[in-house]
Amino acid sequence: MQLTPFCLVLSCLQVSPDRSQYFRYDTVSLSCEDQLNSTGWKVKRRTEEGGIRPCSSSWGTSSSASTCIIRNIYPSDTGVYWCESEDGERSNAVNITVSDRAVLLESPALPVSDGAAFSLLCRAESQSSNHTYDFHKDGRSVGSSSTGKLTIPDASKSDEGLYTCSIPGVGESLGSWVAVKGSLPPSSSAPTTGSCSVSVPRLICHLLVGTPYLVSTILLGLICRDRNRAARMAAERRGSNDVIMEIVV
Repeated sequence: MQLTPFCLVLSCLQVSPDRSQYFRYDTVSLSCEDQLNSTGWKVKRRTEEGGIRPCSSSWGTSSSASTCIIRNIYPSDTGVYWCESEDGERSNAVNITVSDRAVLLESPALPVSDGAAFSLLCRAESQSSNHTYDFHKDGRSVGSSSTGKLTIPDASKSDEGLYTCSIPGVGESLGSWVAVKGSLPPSSSAPTTGSCSVSVPRLICHLLVGTPYLVSTILLGLICRDRNRAARMAAERRGSNDVIMEIVV
């Protein structure tokens, strides 16, 4: 990614472990990463309770750091997380869900690249070798497993959707959205939770840099046009004032 003059390169939010659902009391690490190693990025969140606030790390770690580690995560930590700079620029957003159900679906929190493989893992709080795991996408069955793992070997846009898993006699997980990003930037203007986007301040920055060049080009064109018009008018006036004299012998 190239640095635009006077503009910042956006940070991207990374989640570890890379999944969107967690059992209560799990640990999750969220960190802001950018190619310039600049400072001032903070992990922020919007929870179901409403309002935007910094992500608070456990065990007294400063919430102003670019990494937020939440230990003993709880359902109240469910929400949307992102990185934000001191200038108000934002990174991609990630949905984190803390489940209080007996069944959990582990799916990628970040978008999956087109053509890459990804796995879904269905887990029960009380593990048993006798479980059968059923997977669904958008309400339709996409397979079953005796190990709790379902692998999609070659992801495409058709694999994008809302996934759930269930264990007969135990329960069903919450839904998790799996996004698939193509090799080329999407033409749609619809926002996605996993991709970094250009913020309004950066767009204004481009306009401020490019507008003077555009205005100066227009002015030069107008000046050249006026000069050519004046030259033609002067030539016409000289032609009308010429007198043709005939000498008769």
